[in-house]
Amino acid sequence: MKSPGFADLVVDRRGVARFRGRRLTCSVGRGGIKPAAQKREGDGATPAGIWRLEAVRRRPDRPGPKPLKGWLPILPWMRWSDDPRDPAYNDLRRENRFSAERMRRGDRMYDLVGVLDHNRDPVEPGAGSAVFLHLHRRPRRPTAGCLAFKRADLEWILRRWSPRGRIVIRE
Repeated sequence: MKSPGFADLVVDRRGVARFRGRRLTCSVGRGGIKPAAQKREGDGATPAGIWRLEAVRRRPDRPGPKPLKGWLPILPWMRWSDDPRDPAYNDLRRENRFSAERMRRGDRMYDLVGVLDHNRDPVEPGAGSAVFLHLHRRPRRPTAGCLAFKRADLEWILRRWSPRGRIVIRE
């Protein structure tokens, strides 16, 4: 494994993130950080490992940063499947036949979302879904398994993100 570099977002189990010389506070899963091989749907854990940022999505109907090239909209129909029985598990879908998390939430948490490539290629049903970078409810409040930041910090990270960057989550 290549050591973390300047372009990497590195997060430790205490919720301390480092990126491009800055130290930031973030929230991790209520189940703590555990090895990705032990991650299971609904366990509330953040998967340790090295991940890529697959996509950045934002709500175009809400105030926020001007989208940069490559940022994708979060549309009203979008749901993220969290049901291991669903053929579209751990991906966007339209139908409600299976359990899925709404991407257009009433609160602000998913106004800006970075999608991590955890359990994406190939997808293993039940090994965890919807691992995102998103906005926090309040500082250090645990998530369902994502990494959550205050708005100014997440915007700062995503505006400086490079394709060679990785998300390094340490146990």
